[in-house]
Amino acid sequence: MNFDFSEDQKLLQKTVNEHLRDHAPLTVARQVLESEARYSESLWQGAAEMGWLGAAVPEALGGSGFGYLELALIAYEIGAALTPIPFSSSVYLATEAVMLGGTAGQKQRLLPALASGQLIGTFALMERPGRFATDGAATEFVNGRLTGTKVPVCDGDIANVAIVVARREGDVAVVVADLNQPGVTRRALDSVDPSRGLAQVHFEDAKAELLGDGLGWGFVENLLDRAAVLMAFEQLGGAERALEMTRNFCMGRYAFGRPVASFQAIKHRLADIYVEIELARSNAYYGAWALSMNSDKLPAAAAGARASASDAFELAATEMIQLHGGVGFTWEFDCHLFYRRAKHLALALGTSNEWRDRLVKAIAA
Repeated sequence: MNFDFSEDQKLLQKTVNEHLRDHAPLTVARQVLESEARYSESLWQGAAEMGWLGAAVPEALGGSGFGYLELALIAYEIGAALTPIPFSSSVYLATEAVMLGGTAGQKQRLLPALASGQLIGTFALMERPGRFATDGAATEFVNGRLTGTKVPVCDGDIANVAIVVARREGDVAVVVADLNQPGVTRRALDSVDPSRGLAQVHFEDAKAELLGDGLGWGFVENLLDRAAVLMAFEQLGGAERALEMTRNFCMGRYAFGRPVASFQAIKHRLADIYVEIELARSNAYYGAWALSMNSDKLPAAAAGARASASDAFELAATEMIQLHGGVGFTWEFDCHLFYRRAKHLALALGTSNEWRDRLVKAIAA
C-alpha cells in the first residue's frame, strides 16, 4: 500500500514547524523543567489560536475541522519540539473521547472549550502504574457520584476535566468529571519529565455524568487505539529530532583529526537508530491511514505503531546520550530532555508489553 500526505497537509506541517521553531525552542522546555511551572501557558494558548487543539473537531463545534491526518502531522511537530504542553492528554484522549462518545449536549458544552484551550482535559484510566484498569476497576460510579483513586493520571494536576473509567453495576463505565469541584483531591507525583506531569486523583462522592448513553470497555479500547496512532507520531517526531541532533554533533566532533561520525562504530549506531525510525514511520503511516479511514485494521495498526514508535524514540534518546560522550550526561546539554520525554511517552498509554499483547490479539482475531 502506498500512502503519503497531501501537499496541503505538508504545508500545514511546515506552518506548525515554523511556529514552534520561533516560539518553542528547547530552551522553553528547559525553562519549564527548571521552574515551578507545570507547562507553558503561552505555548498552550498559541496552540489554541493556531487551531491545533481542535484539529479534528468539526468547525460547528468550535474546532478547525482539519481531520486526523492533519492532527497526526501536528503531533509529529509537537514531539520534535518537545513542546511542554498537555497536548496528548487533552487532544488525543479527552477531546477524542467526547467526540466519539459524547451526547449532543456534552459535545456542545465541552468541545468548544477544549478546542479553545479554555479547558484542559485528561483521561483517568489506570489505578496502578503501568496497568490498564479493565473490568477490575476499583473506582466506582453510583447514582451520579464517583468514588475511588486514579493513579497515575497524565497532566492530572493541571487538567480541568477528566474522562474517567469506572465500575458501574459490575461493568465498565466511562464518565465525565469536573476536577475543580468539592470531592476531588489531587496530588502531583514525581515524574521523569516534569513538563508532562503526573498526578494521583482521588474522588470522594464527587459529581460525575455518564459519557454518552453508557459506554463500556470496547469504547475505551477504541479510544486507546486512536490515541496510540497520534502518540506514535509524537514519538516519531522526537526520535527524528534526536537522531538529527546526534548526527550533527558527531559530524562536528573531531578525534584523531577526523569527525567521529566517520568512524565505523559510530556510523553503525546511527544507522541502527535510522532503521528503527523508518520501521516506526511505516507503522505510524499505516496507523494514520487506518485511523483516517476508520478501518477495521485500526487495532493491529495502532498497536504496531505504538510499539515501534516507543522502541524508536527510546533507542534514539538513549543513544543520543551515549554518542554525545561525556557531555551527554550533563544537565547543560539537551540530551536528557529527549530521554525524559521518551520514557514518559513510552508509559503514557500503558507499557510496550501491553501493546505487543494487543498486537498479537488483533492479528489473531
